[in-house]
Amino acid sequence: MPTISYLTRIEFDYGAVSKVADLAKEIGMKSPFIVTDRALVELGMHRKVTDQFGEDLAVFEETPSNPTEASILAATAEYKRAGCDGIIAIGGGSPLDLAKGVRLLTGHELPLAQYAAVEGGVAKIHGNICPMIAIPTTSGTGSEVGRASVVIMEDGRKLGVLSPHLLPSIAVCDPELTLGLPPILTAATGMDALSHCLETYMGVANNAPADAIAIDGLMKCVGALETAVKDGSDRQARWDMMMAALEGAMAFQKGLGAVHSLSHPLGAIKELNLHHGTLNAILMPAVLRFNKPVIGEKWNTFAQVFARDDVDQAVEELSQAIGLPSRLRYLGVTEAMLPGVAESAMKDHCHLTNPRTASAEEYLEILKEAW
Repeated sequence: MPTISYLTRIEFDYGAVSKVADLAKEIGMKSPFIVTDRALVELGMHRKVTDQFGEDLAVFEETPSNPTEASILAATAEYKRAGCDGIIAIGGGSPLDLAKGVRLLTGHELPLAQYAAVEGGVAKIHGNICPMIAIPTTSGTGSEVGRASVVIMEDGRKLGVLSPHLLPSIAVCDPELTLGLPPILTAATGMDALSHCLETYMGVANNAPADAIAIDGLMKCVGALETAVKDGSDRQARWDMMMAALEGAMAFQKGLGAVHSLSHPLGAIKELNLHHGTLNAILMPAVLRFNKPVIGEKWNTFAQVFARDDVDQAVEELSQAIGLPSRLRYLGVTEAMLPGVAESAMKDHCHLTNPRTASAEEYLEILKEAW
């Protein structure tokens, strides 16, 4: 019998960010630690939160584009030095995931890698950690309602640290924060949200609420993404994309699949520092073709959403229409890198929840098709 839980408290609407100080007070957060990135600090985005508190707050702005173990340790040291009692994360998936890593270490001992899902870490994580408020400024990862922190560890592996205890205490989703997002970042993060909806729905786990949420999110992505990219001031499109990202992450509690099994090790290639959403966009068509023989009527549901039968081609054309590259080689991925990525995909926490279990050789064929 499946056990289903959705998920955490969510404040969603234009203007929601103005309530953050009151929400922090509700959950006993008196001295919050702000986690963000340098670009958002330069834009003054963090001040939409810090100005509500009437005092100087500790701000960590050195979040890398892909969170690393080293950056989490640096942020944790600042958190402890400042004597904080909670975390407010503002940004895309990277600041939110980094903040979850810091949150974990407020109640757990090092080393961080022991808590990765592939290391059997889920059972080691408990709820004796600080409260956290997550405020997304992109519409893609859904990390604001995700139980995972995906981190590049010191040994070079990109691993997922997973636990229901890592769900943010409150998610504050304000589409206003995405109105100035550049088109290319809107496109890449939007395809990330779309990949979550597609992969979750294809999964074999028995979770009808997740399937329904995934399809609603997919319909919102298909209907709003091109508009959001072309006209970033379209308030309805921005609202729909933020909701689609939220829904994708609410649904992927069910599990993801081969797109993410491959994009995680690709994203760990240090010399390339590739964007996760862009990788997902490139990999999706090939993974759809790989999964098609086993997903049955679910393919027909996708066809209804896209209003065409060749769903894989529809995804590829959408990606190209919003300006994303169509092949891994255009990002600097070399053919020599592919076998190592295929082997690493076999060890990823998303590998076992793909509807069709892939071998290393099959992963390599998918990569070559996307290369």
